[in-house]
Amino acid sequence: MSLAEEQKIARRRETLLFLFLIVCLFPLMSVAIVGGYGFLVWFFQLLYGPPGPPNG
Repeated sequence: MSLAEEQKIARRRETLLFLFLIVCLFPLMSVAIVGGYGFLVWFFQLLYGPPGPPNG
């Protein structure tokens, strides 16, 4: 393989990886992080009750 062919293959691989990151991985990670945070808040409120002024 010549150097030009190897560079072309490497460039295509980088482009496909970039598209995978932008189209698949980042949106899935965003949903997982926000969903995980929401679950933690829900579970914390399940155990300790909703936020509000202290009873006293």
